[in-house]
Amino acid sequence: MAELRLGPLLRYVDGSSATFWVEASRPCTVEVRCADGARGSARTFQVAGHHYALVPVSGLTPGTDTAYEVLLDGVGVWPLPGSPFPPSVVRTRAEEDAVRVTFGSCRWAAPPADEKDPVGPDALDTLAARIAGEPESERPDVLILLGDQVYADETSKATQRWLAARRNLADPPGDQVADYEEYTRLYYESWLDPEVRWLLSTVPSCMIFDDHDVIDDWNTSASWLADMRATVWWRERLLSGLMSYWVHQHLGNLSPRELAEDALYAAVRETPDGTDVLSAFAAQSDVDPASVRWSYRRDFGRVRLLMVDTRAARVLAEDRRAMLDAGEERWLREQALDAPGSCDHLLIGTSLPWLLPHLVHDAETWDAALCRGERGARWARFGEKLRRRADLEHWAAFPASFAALAELIAEAGSGPDAPATVSVLSGDVHHAYIAEPRWPSGAPDAPRSPDARVLQLTCSPVHNAIPLSIRLGFRFGWSAVGRAIGRRFARHGKCDRPPVDWRRTGGPWFGNQLMTLTLHGRSARLRLEQARAGKGGGAARLRTVMESEIAS
Repeated sequence: MAELRLGPLLRYVDGSSATFWVEASRPCTVEVRCADGARGSARTFQVAGHHYALVPVSGLTPGTDTAYEVLLDGVGVWPLPGSPFPPSVVRTRAEEDAVRVTFGSCRWAAPPADEKDPVGPDALDTLAARIAGEPESERPDVLILLGDQVYADETSKATQRWLAARRNLADPPGDQVADYEEYTRLYYESWLDPEVRWLLSTVPSCMIFDDHDVIDDWNTSASWLADMRATVWWRERLLSGLMSYWVHQHLGNLSPRELAEDALYAAVRETPDGTDVLSAFAAQSDVDPASVRWSYRRDFGRVRLLMVDTRAARVLAEDRRAMLDAGEERWLREQALDAPGSCDHLLIGTSLPWLLPHLVHDAETWDAALCRGERGARWARFGEKLRRRADLEHWAAFPASFAALAELIAEAGSGPDAPATVSVLSGDVHHAYIAEPRWPSGAPDAPRSPDARVLQLTCSPVHNAIPLSIRLGFRFGWSAVGRAIGRRFARHGKCDRPPVDWRRTGGPWFGNQLMTLTLHGRSARLRLEQARAGKGGGAARLRTVMESEIAS
């Protein structure tokens, strides 16, 4: 008899349809039955001995909460017997409803309940507890996870013991993940957490990878990539990372229509074992990153979300470095400018912040200039070493891409049909802040200042360490002294001034945390909540640290 191994995850939801992701223990037919009579079924497909299904359900009623159950070959497997959580539901929005978008990034799997958590309460666990304890209360319409959903290069003690029983950790890559099977262990560890498992079964989610989903500083530079390709273990690691991401995260990002039109998804489902088909796809995407698009678009009424791949789509040649290749940049532009007047709020999800503390931005731009050879070969070698050691590989390290995004945001946010807000949602840097750009006026070739309110909203981590060095470094990076030092770096590198200036209007905040945007018509409110331990050993709770109206 088939058993439920992982999931269900509620992924795509619109006014009348939804998709559900599951992993079963053997080949079977997965069925989802909703209390209102809507249902759907799908046969599992196989990858590397694992059996998955993505079940589409249509005919849901807009503006309702509908409980559902999951059956494998006709046998109920969800809800779990004796579950302490309320029934999982599909909540469909009515057109006039507000849209609540909760986002964050960087989550180490929480330790077992009987072990002390060295980095404090998990914000996702805490969010799940709040929703479960108050089922009728406010909940997100979508949970946006902006990267580092799993850490292939920073495994837990429990996973390291499991790895040691499987292979010799003295061989590379040591206690890091080596292949597809070991990636599945990371997803079990993260998504079988009882609170997170229930949360992901009842709140729709959108996901995109960042570096740790594969390895720290993934695709930092052409030199970095050449060094990695020279190792004996990198190819298997990369292909396994891309394959497991496609299965566990990417597929669920797609709408039922997109799934029906996806040739790779059809090919994997049509073969008894899709491992070779998927491996060939991953290998081709490594050779030619432009052959695949991980970025995607989701619309929630008049709220448009563009999730942008800022890892695999990079151009790494020093003389033409770009965060996005030409096809990816063209896609982003087309989606941002599509159907003027059709959205009230434009959200651009990118795991890496566009606007950073000024000192960090200038240091990254300066380092990019050194690596490009602006100060000669000796400085270029120094710049590459510094880039790797200090993680200097955000948008600022790709100056042309930084400027192109600034220009696109100005264009998308201008004119009588402009959205009320354009928000760049990011994570990665293990703290939260709000930054607001300002476009210069008076210069003949300067883009006009947009009519929309533009914000960089950064929220990280969901559950991770926040060393003192990060706290001090980022606080100093926003300071006037830090900005002055940054300008000296920029002058030494002969760097052009960025096309926008910006100021920090909130933060920095440090802790395990989540941001929520509530968007209703052309109004927008922002809230930051941190997971904090209860007094006297009580249950952790989400505490509101900041709440403000950003558009009225």
